Amino acid sequence: MEKNDDFWASDAMPLGVMVPSRECTLDFLFDGRLQCLQHRRGYRFSIDAVLLANFIKPKAGDAIMDLGSGCGVVSLILAYRWPAVSVTALEIQPELADLIQRNLELNSWQGNIAQEQLRVVRGDLRQIEEHVKAGAFQWVVCNPPYRKPAAGHLNAGPEQAAARHELNADLDAVVRAAAYALKTKGRLALVYPASRGAGLIHTLKNHGLEPKRLQTVYSYPGGNGKLLLIEAIKGGGEELRIMPPFYIYHESNGGYTPEMARCFMP
Repeated sequence: MEKNDDFWASDAMPLGVMVPSRECTLDFLFDGRLQCLQHRRGYRFSIDAVLLANFIKPKAGDAIMDLGSGCGVVSLILAYRWPAVSVTALEIQPELADLIQRNLELNSWQGNIAQEQLRVVRGDLRQIEEHVKAGAFQWVVCNPPYRKPAAGHLNAGPEQAAARHELNADLDAVVRAAAYALKTKGRLALVYPASRGAGLIHTLKNHGLEPKRLQTVYSYPGGNGKLLLIEAIKGGGEELRIMPPFYIYHESNGGYTPEMARCFMP
């Protein structure tokens, strides 16, 4: 998502090619094995989505819900990486939900994702009860908006504004929806600004989700932490594991670290 100026899609992805239909770009991951249409002027994913999709390790047969899926990149990566799981992508904006469906059809036609692996649901996570059954998922993942409505400049484009700011749902609504959708002992994974980490942990605990794994993401060694990757368990006991720091770029040459490069490997 275009929410953190340090993590633009242009830093993470090939430029892609232009395709017709509301000026989309076609971008490639995993040496072209995964393709993703994005609106040229609208919501565009960035490196935080890639980090989130590579953070979890589901088991064969797990059902995963992607809350606020945007163009569906997290869902697509999960379906590609883990062919034995099923993914439900919930997205409130109709044009983005349509784009997820187009991306599913594009990748299933190429043979990289099975059509039955990914289900697209148009809907509001604030009315999660209308869309899925309680306790239906082993995992929920979400790359939620990072800023409060009044924090910073509000983008004029509706897709970007909804991605950056809590216009359609705040953090409490996201976590409440996740808690509803998860089975007992199911897991929620989020990527979120480090500056709002204290509020994130408080909100998770308020909804019965116990933080279990926490990793801080840095642009460069020696800098301040920018993002948090966090995994919480519904009804879990109190025991938090702090993982080693994750660096995106080498301080010396500005290229990707080996850990970041592995996130793009086929």
